[in-house]
Amino acid sequence: MTAFLPTLISSPLAQTTEFVETVGRVEVSGARVLGAHVEGPFLNPAFKGAHDPACLVDPTPERVAGLLERPPRMLTLAPELPGARAAIARLTKAGVVVSAGHSAADFEQGLDAVEAGVRFGTHLFNAMARFHHRRPGLAAALLLDRRVAVGLVMDGEHLHPATCELVLRVKPASRTVLTTDQTAAAGAPPGRYKVAGREVTSDGRAVRLPDGTLAGSAATMDQLVRNAAQLSTVGRARAITMATSSPAAVLREGRLGRIRVGAHADLVLLDEQLKVRLTLVGGRVVYER
Repeated sequence: MTAFLPTLISSPLAQTTEFVETVGRVEVSGARVLGAHVEGPFLNPAFKGAHDPACLVDPTPERVAGLLERPPRMLTLAPELPGARAAIARLTKAGVVVSAGHSAADFEQGLDAVEAGVRFGTHLFNAMARFHHRRPGLAAALLLDRRVAVGLVMDGEHLHPATCELVLRVKPASRTVLTTDQTAAAGAPPGRYKVAGREVTSDGRAVRLPDGTLAGSAATMDQLVRNAAQLSTVGRARAITMATSSPAAVLREGRLGRIRVGAHADLVLLDEQLKVRLTLVGGRVVYER
């Protein structure tokens, strides 16, 4: 992985704007920081996942204005909340990539959110109203609209392989994005860690709260690529596309995720087993095995 969005889950507004500002000025020697992803606080409490319910609020004009004082690169919200449609339009106009997630939205509300500006689905199916053959919900709205890309946490825990197969037969490679949903436990041994101050347990693959609620993943991007490549509808080429040019397109990053004249020389060399051997960022080696 040569670039990423540091993510903050639902927090008080002052802490959120401070996080976005910090991300905007941070300098790292490895992967590029492309801006902040703020997941919340405009989420449905019924689908809070590992988010602190005390931090969840509706997207009032005043709160949206406060957030836009330090606009994040991406923001996840529940489109059925009061004021959400206006918030989506306002955030989109300000250049924020608006994603739908942690939501009880029905199919029609999902379609309306896309019309307002939603262009991404955060960890599809997870923390969303369940798909039902008579009530397909938000997930179906995101899947069926060609303007929307969806994030898939293909760590073997968040989604069943058959679910991934279904999605990948509906959505083209350019609209399916491998999403790590990483926590501090990513790439680390199984054990206890903290997410937003709350203790979680990692088994080396997924991270859970003490009650068993999924709180993120411990998988790395190269592991997701290997998992995706094993599916019959994917293969190696598409798996790599889902980790490179597809997310770059969501963020409108024309110089990332591709090899061509004028692009950033951000490259990952994989071996036959799709394990990372060498990583370059801006033509400079930042990792070598």
